[in-house]
Amino acid sequence: MQQSHPRFSVLSGSSLSSAEHLSPTASSARFSLPSATSINTAIGTPKPGPRPNIYDRNLNKTRTSEVSASAFAFLFSEVVQYTQKRVSGINDLERRLNTLGYRAGTRVFELMVWRAESSSKAPKREIRFLPALMSIHTQVWRAVFGRPADAIEKSVENEDEYMIIDNDPPIERHISVPKDMNQLSCSSFTAGVVEAVLDGLGLPARVTAHHTPTQQFPLRTTILIKLDKSVLEREEILK
Repeated sequence: MQQSHPRFSVLSGSSLSSAEHLSPTASSARFSLPSATSINTAIGTPKPGPRPNIYDRNLNKTRTSEVSASAFAFLFSEVVQYTQKRVSGINDLERRLNTLGYRAGTRVFELMVWRAESSSKAPKREIRFLPALMSIHTQVWRAVFGRPADAIEKSVENEDEYMIIDNDPPIERHISVPKDMNQLSCSSFTAGVVEAVLDGLGLPARVTAHHTPTQQFPLRTTILIKLDKSVLEREEILK
């Protein structure tokens, strides 16, 4: 004899017959139990509909959407740990983080250009360095980190060097650097983002990240931008 499923066998055969004797009528709905088939139908999971495609979303509608800071910190820390196990030194690790940042920066630049062209009847592309640097300081930083950078400085010694100051880099907050690697700057990822945006604007430069801590801001980081000679020559012509 086939036994009923244990999940649905609420009453045994003997107890069910006892229940029938106690019921006013054998067919009383008060004491009748639904069959296994009907229960299975009632609790059955509906067929899932088609999953939304991320490529079908309007990019302008996600302009103000944010990513969880804890999720971003966890993902970035895993990237750093994964990369650290496959390099031979600090310089190699910073170079790889810079390369990853460059790839991300290329996509950030493409997205920002698309949004600017789709939302403006007369989109403007910066061809001068200082307006482009201001755009990176505000718009790019806000698109990537949710807020603008803290300051922009120009080197007093070299005319081809500019600096973006971030007093509290979000990607550095949850990373503990060992003492034997105190020269490591994980903001090399950010430097790669900046370098990709500058290349996209036709302003080639070498961008690096350096720790410049203060007593008030122990994570303070300087993104150093060293412009290519061709950029300085073009700026001189456009004056």
